[in-house]
Amino acid sequence: MIILLRHGETEWNVARRIQGHQESRLTPLGERQARAMAGLAADLVAREPAAPAWRLVSSPLGRTRQTAEAVARRTGLPIEFDARVAEIACGEWEGRLRGEIAEAHPELFATREWFFAAPGGETYEDVAARIGGFLADLPPEAERRVIVVSHGIAGRVLRGLYAGLPRQAVLDLEVPQDAVFRLMGGQIDRFDCEPLEEEA
Repeated sequence: MIILLRHGETEWNVARRIQGHQESRLTPLGERQARAMAGLAADLVAREPAAPAWRLVSSPLGRTRQTAEAVARRTGLPIEFDARVAEIACGEWEGRLRGEIAEAHPELFATREWFFAAPGGETYEDVAARIGGFLADLPPEAERRVIVVSHGIAGRVLRGLYAGLPRQAVLDLEVPQDAVFRLMGGQIDRFDCEPLEEEA
């Protein structure tokens, strides 16, 4: 079983700024999302037999570290960092507003393929290769107990590879910051957090 979650909302998510491998801290809402997703993950873990032991694996980027720390507090698991589940590198576009890239490249922004077109960035094949390597190194499904804290594009690709989806179906997957996915027995189930409101 894999329990997969995306990091909570970041300051750059709000600003619609391309993050890639750059750092942006969680917003107050993002911190609440992280705690809510951590609670869901802990509940899913508690439903399973004690053995085999669970692992908690996170992308090493700051926003996933913050989210993984919330999961660690709820589960008592130590965090392992693995760069293979980090977000796509967006090269020269990192730190720039989506709107300005969309204005310069309207044909790319008609689809989600723009993520893979950044000068100096990763391609779909690059991301799929490293995430595929991560999945290949996991134990067989019957012995697999891992919580993965990842990102939007990386999480899409991970779910797509697990389910054997074609590329366009992968790019169309939702990437919520208030839900947890359970990948088990060839099936993917989504568990949503209780609605979280902005604090006044």
